[in-house]
Amino acid sequence: MTVQAPTLGDVQTARFDALAWLRGIGVRQVRLATGLIMFAYVFSHFFNHALGNISYDLMQSWLWYHIWWWRIPLVNTTLYAAAAIHFSLGLWALYQRRHFRYTAAEITQLLLGLSIPLWLASHFGAQRVSGWLYDLPPSTYANPLFGYWVLRQHMIAVQMILMTVAWTHACIGLYFWLRMKPFFRWAAPILLSIAVLLPPLAMLGAHQGAQDVIRRAKDPAWRAQNITPIPRDKREFVDDVTLFYFPIGYAAAILLIFAARGARSLNERRGGMVTVSYPGRQVRVPKGLSVLEASLRNKVPHASVCGGRARCSTCRVKIVSDRSVLPKPSGREAFVLARVGAGKDPSIRLACQLRPQADIAVIPVMPPNVGADFVRNRKNVHIGEERFVVSMFVDMRGSTSLSEGRLPFDIVFLINRFVETVSRAITDAGGEPNQFVGDGVLALFGLAGLSTQDAVRALQAARTATAAVRRLGGMDLRVGVDAGPVLAGDAGGPSGHELTALRELRHQTGRTGFIHRRAGAARGGHMVIQHVGSPQQGLDGGVVAGFAARAQFIHQRLEDVGEAHQRFHAEGPGAALDRVHRAEHGVDGLVVALAVLQRQQAGFQIGEQFLALLEEDLTQRVHVA
Repeated sequence: MTVQAPTLGDVQTARFDALAWLRGIGVRQVRLATGLIMFAYVFSHFFNHALGNISYDLMQSWLWYHIWWWRIPLVNTTLYAAAAIHFSLGLWALYQRRHFRYTAAEITQLLLGLSIPLWLASHFGAQRVSGWLYDLPPSTYANPLFGYWVLRQHMIAVQMILMTVAWTHACIGLYFWLRMKPFFRWAAPILLSIAVLLPPLAMLGAHQGAQDVIRRAKDPAWRAQNITPIPRDKREFVDDVTLFYFPIGYAAAILLIFAARGARSLNERRGGMVTVSYPGRQVRVPKGLSVLEASLRNKVPHASVCGGRARCSTCRVKIVSDRSVLPKPSGREAFVLARVGAGKDPSIRLACQLRPQADIAVIPVMPPNVGADFVRNRKNVHIGEERFVVSMFVDMRGSTSLSEGRLPFDIVFLINRFVETVSRAITDAGGEPNQFVGDGVLALFGLAGLSTQDAVRALQAARTATAAVRRLGGMDLRVGVDAGPVLAGDAGGPSGHELTALRELRHQTGRTGFIHRRAGAARGGHMVIQHVGSPQQGLDGGVVAGFAARAQFIHQRLEDVGEAHQRFHAEGPGAALDRVHRAEHGVDGLVVALAVLQRQQAGFQIGEQFLALLEEDLTQRVHVA
């Protein structure tokens, strides 16, 4: 099967839809929500421990507020329900995972998460199970601190490991979730500081509190009032439940999960295989695997910033085979696609959610090296769209001769002044300096959104740049203004991407450069204006650039640009402009190729006059149907 490159669509942030958001809640979103609830408890608990660095009394006083809040029936029920759901969904995720090509962070989070119940069992049994079984009141800090630091000192290490494991597991999960948020870049140092400092502060606080308890326990009256150990027989029963039967049951559950995975794998292989075709490669995988899992299993480069969690949408693929045999998008997939503006294109799917039951051909939309920086701080993620924009290319005329006899520092200084001056003129006119190549500046008008004023703004920028560069002295410039369809999308390498215009724009600027060369260096600075419009868009005579999505290009071939000046000068500005607007070729589109002298050369003093007249005419004709 031959797979060709797709015509990509732009991905933009859509408006918030509450109903769509609810439909988009999946297993991973529930697991995230329950994890956040447990993290709130852990954070509160660690903060309480850290107060021990100040005093035991403050530590104990704050414990009252901690217990009051988390023992509210609704809050308490929510906490334990979240813990049970999160634990169960973690086991379900282990079953669902079709491959074990984890990153180091993912495998660390998985192993730490699976070990938390075992590290927690003893502490949970002493503090909560015993209270449920024997109707004991909430414990103070004195009981566990005295018990761990005096009676069962091996539990000090167990508790420190538990705190480290639970906190690291939670922080990795939060990192995966927050790293694509717009605020993460500036918030990361703050969050990292909290993540690194809070656990050791909590451990030190617990140690300091324990030392204070040990000193106070030397007073028999204080000890009798504050330390009430669980009777030995009851404690042994709790230990049997939490340290013997629970680990056995937990290990059995893990083994059952892997047994179920094996049975599923055999069943899927008996159910048949499907072929997933990529550009230049095909792989065979069992039915039931997602496209992303097929890519990872067969080492096909595929972007997936969120690790297949249906959050980032960077694993998007374009379906170039029969879509009728594919399962419909799930609620979560539909929500993510709608959120990034791709929900209306049935050929765009999330590779992490699409599980084909028949042969399929796909093209990954995003480059495989895309990272979190690509989607962070972006309201729009552009994967490519054909747009109609006005482009302007400005470069320094005679830069080679200008560099002769000058020091490198002077040359760089002059180029920087030139580029800065031109860029300021473009920005002030509402354009965007998009690319810089040596002493050349490529500016785009209308790339972010269409406007009926884009053509006028480009002409204003050209006039402003010309006047500003002239004031610098010793430099000249050439300007090419063009309007037409381009492929707009994010382009770049591993270090970063930016929205730019591709394909047709290169062709247009190349044609503009050809006209520049035909004009000849002896003519001084000049401008080439090419304009395309379409009355099908409800615009007068095809004069306004920016709205001709399907305009035909009519290239008025001029054997010599100087001849155009002579004709223009002979006919007069009004007659020439009227001749141009008649669209004498009798088609929808119109291209004007006119070189406008910016200096008084060879008796042609019409450059500024024509530019002003053309701008005035465009302004008068701009309107929306």
